[in-house]
Amino acid sequence: MRDPIPSDAQLTLDLALTDALTDPTTLTAWVRAHPDTLPNTPRFVADEATLTAVRELRAAVRTLFARAVRPGEPSPADAARLLPLPEALRRLNDAAARTPTVLVLDWVDGAEPVVRHRGVQGDGEIVAVLARAAVGFLAGPDRARLRACHAPRCVRYFLKEHPRQEWCKPSCGNRARVARHHERHKQGQEVG
Repeated sequence: MRDPIPSDAQLTLDLALTDALTDPTTLTAWVRAHPDTLPNTPRFVADEATLTAVRELRAAVRTLFARAVRPGEPSPADAARLLPLPEALRRLNDAAARTPTVLVLDWVDGAEPVVRHRGVQGDGEIVAVLARAAVGFLAGPDRARLRACHAPRCVRYFLKEHPRQEWCKPSCGNRARVARHHERHKQGQEVG
């Protein structure tokens, strides 16, 4: 049976894997799509400064993901553009320190309790919440389950949910098997 992915891990994976950071509008939509893990999502509207900060945080997170999967290879997308480790750590820690937050417990009837981060001085800041989620994930036990998918054309990271899992999703496993089959077939033709 699969363990549920903790909210910090899921939010951090979502950040690392999103392509929705092209402009403030797409960042606004991405943040609003995470109402259970990010504060005040209905009122959030991204600006250029927030977009830049989230992009810089994502680059730091992907660098730290590449380190976390060692001795395995990082995602092919990251291999040539990783930040130096001290720079990635600085970016993550600086982002986490942007807005002080407190933990708030929500507990709706019929559901499990949920812990949220709320800014001490009002709404808080999305970048700080994302950074704190990344810190919680990277320093927690689920980091050991992090893997880079090495299926052809895939650049994703994923949490390994069972011992035999090698890819982020079944379609990547299918692509990898087809590629191996074609490679074996091609090598067989070259020998003959």
